[in-house]
Amino acid sequence: MKVGGQAIIEGVLMMGKKIVIAVRNEKGEIVKEELGKIKNKKVLKIPFVRGLFSLFYSMYFGLKGLDRSAEIATGEEMKKSETFFSIFIAIVVGIGLFVILPVFLTGLLGVKDDEFLFSLVDGFIRLGLFLLYVWIISFMKDVKRVFQYHGSEHKTIHAYENGEELTVENVKKYSTIHPRCGTNFVMIFLIVAIILFSIFGIYRPLSWVERIVIRIVLIPVVASVSYELLKLFDKFPFLRFLSFPGLLLQKLTTAEPDEKQIEVAIESLKFALEGEEPDEDVEYVG
Repeated sequence: MKVGGQAIIEGVLMMGKKIVIAVRNEKGEIVKEELGKIKNKKVLKIPFVRGLFSLFYSMYFGLKGLDRSAEIATGEEMKKSETFFSIFIAIVVGIGLFVILPVFLTGLLGVKDDEFLFSLVDGFIRLGLFLLYVWIISFMKDVKRVFQYHGSEHKTIHAYENGEELTVENVKKYSTIHPRCGTNFVMIFLIVAIILFSIFGIYRPLSWVERIVIRIVLIPVVASVSYELLKLFDKFPFLRFLSFPGLLLQKLTTAEPDEKQIEVAIESLKFALEGEEPDEDVEYVG
């Protein structure tokens, strides 16, 4: 089956037959917990609908896994108010930095009436801001640890997909880059957004307010198309060169893990694969 995962605080979340986390606590022990299972798997087979549900599940369980991993790693309980506030701030900053600011900066450059050119410049500014953001946070100590766990997740999935026994030595030899990574999805999303947003200015130039509203409202549409392209690139290897920008970006979002981090990823994947027989058509974005 296709499996996926996410790096969390001092651990790895894996999505297989069930969705689980494995986290190393302050004592150095690996704590494993099941977060849940996806029940309505039939929805994940419907083209252009499955992308939204897959992303919803990834975000829902990803946030749940982050909260729980923080509690296990630090030994301190997270308050719901703190989680809500963090999510709210993240959404506000995300919209401000990657939606409103690019539109504002593009307008300052004098691009107004040509909607395709506006979307192109706006898209490149958004991409530049995203790359700058990832580059800056990559220097933070805690983020570096997360990026290492991200690398351990990819290496472990590679080993599993190649039929290897899940041991540290077997996992170590694989790459930290994976074509089904969520980082690839982000790059595809940014490119699809440029094309789609430009269509809405064919008949007349749009105002700044209209451009911002369109960019927010169409996020689900762009996400659906991007997910289908990601699956297409993964299904047909000869198309993977189109995902090269995303693979290159993974050089920033992943790092070589140590053996202890690989052990955590292995335990997480083994735990995720326990249980009932999977639905082979279900795929997760890692």
